[in-house]
Amino acid sequence: MIILESERLLFREHEPGDLEAYCAMEADPEVRRYVGGIPRSRQEAERKFCDLHLKSTSASLRLCATVFKPEGRYIGYCGLYSSFAPEGAITDEATLGLYLARDYWGRGLASEAGRAFIKFGFTKLHLRRIFASVEVGNAASIRVLEKLDFAVIGTERGIRSFHHFQLANESCEADIRSTLNL
Repeated sequence: MIILESERLLFREHEPGDLEAYCAMEADPEVRRYVGGIPRSRQEAERKFCDLHLKSTSASLRLCATVFKPEGRYIGYCGLYSSFAPEGAITDEATLGLYLARDYWGRGLASEAGRAFIKFGFTKLHLRRIFASVEVGNAASIRVLEKLDFAVIGTERGIRSFHHFQLANESCEADIRSTLNL
């Protein structure tokens, strides 16, 4: 089932036929460099694919199979997933995830996917904010978020350090200001 579409990308549910391309991405040290640090074994990748991506869900917030339309090829997964607080999921916020195979880097596809999901999140899901996190040193992903107008809200330091970003839904912010007479 198609969930969303952009000029060059199609976002749909994962299918068993995506497994080989998915496992190739998970085995690529450059793809995994800033999302876990080390390649996944075939067994680990298959387990994650089945447990995370093949589970049927009707939820609007999920990571979708991403297909490069000119080739009809699975090239990764992108989407919005739930943001959580200690009390549970936050209903009007989500986190943006963009994960593409290395052969498709540098073509503006992550920005295109991000724009599609931001528009979907703000106009269809009526989200108030969208967050993203990028490992320190991942300059390409930071540039993508800057192009999408995300702002840095903090940096978390540790064994692996992350910059945290947010993008506010301006129409929601305007509604809140007018309700408060600001």
